[in-house]
Amino acid sequence: MGFSTKAIHAAIEPDPTYGSIMTPIHLTSTYVQEELGKNKGYEYARVSNPTRTVLERQIAALEGGSEGLAFASGMAAISTLFSLLNTGEHVVASHNVYGGVYRLAQGVLSNFGLEFSFVDTTDLDNIRKALKPNTRMVYIETPTNPTMEVTDLTGVGNICKDKKLLSVVDNTFATPYLQNPLEYGIDMVVHSATKYLNGHSDMLGGLIVLNNKETADRLRFLQKSIGGIMSPFEAWMCLRGIKTLAVRMDRHNRNAIDIAEFLAQQGKVKKVNFPGLVSHPQHRLAKKQMRGFGGMISFDLGTLDRAKSFLKRVKLCALAESLGGVETLISHPATMTHSFISAEQRRRIGIGDGLVRLSVGIEDVEDIRDDLKQALSGV
Repeated sequence: MGFSTKAIHAAIEPDPTYGSIMTPIHLTSTYVQEELGKNKGYEYARVSNPTRTVLERQIAALEGGSEGLAFASGMAAISTLFSLLNTGEHVVASHNVYGGVYRLAQGVLSNFGLEFSFVDTTDLDNIRKALKPNTRMVYIETPTNPTMEVTDLTGVGNICKDKKLLSVVDNTFATPYLQNPLEYGIDMVVHSATKYLNGHSDMLGGLIVLNNKETADRLRFLQKSIGGIMSPFEAWMCLRGIKTLAVRMDRHNRNAIDIAEFLAQQGKVKKVNFPGLVSHPQHRLAKKQMRGFGGMISFDLGTLDRAKSFLKRVKLCALAESLGGVETLISHPATMTHSFISAEQRRRIGIGDGLVRLSVGIEDVEDIRDDLKQALSGV
């Protein structure tokens, strides 16, 4: 079964009661049991829900995994992943991860005795050098948010298998349509379903996919205990969005290539970060492990004042946090998604005050290009 067919049909069956082709939204907090110890597979909605179950099975099918779990947000999923660890254990993570992961690691989990080392994972030797006797997990994003660095999935998988470590990849930017980390030996994949999977900027959600049932059972225990579960309505919204994931990603990818090439030709743009450009340092690796380059671009205008001027002038491109919707969104990582990180650390990982992040939508590419062109003219 091809990807587009899976996105429409995997785990989805007509409702047995009325034959509705769309999965029903099961809005209930509890389920009636026939007698003690005898139920229809559901007891309490925090533990499981039929609508959520369909989404969990579908994302597992799309990622090539056997186990899927759905959460209230991407950060709820990531928080639960890190809850697999014990006090005193250590995580090696990409230095360019989403700012919320830094915030969680340094502002919350460090208080509970977890250690984190953020390194440039594009060089696998940096991962090896960062390992400690108490290291238990390697957590990467590829491509990274927001500088679009690409990490060798096979290399990370091999390191973790050799050292008996858990490997986790945030696959939000690529989506399962463009990249499947489990195929490269990665243990777990996490998504912010809020982004491309839903694709319409109207819900929050997080997803985890893996193949190890023992670890999945532990995650479900943590999910039940911590309680950050996805609601039935949000699950239904995500299921609806996934049906068009393939066609949307094709358009995002095509538009982003056009826009990245346009930006690379603009004298006022100092640097463009997009793995689809031949000039990108990991372009060949991206071509090898991805089936496309996605819809995310970042570019450097040099200074904060130039970035502010540019962002004030855009009209079609909406200045907003988040990404992956059908509309083009534009943001300023240093003051928005990565504001928790110190200025010195941001500069060290390539997030300067002039860096702008662009989530290229599926509008007519000429209109996106024209908006960027007129905004750049006033910088």
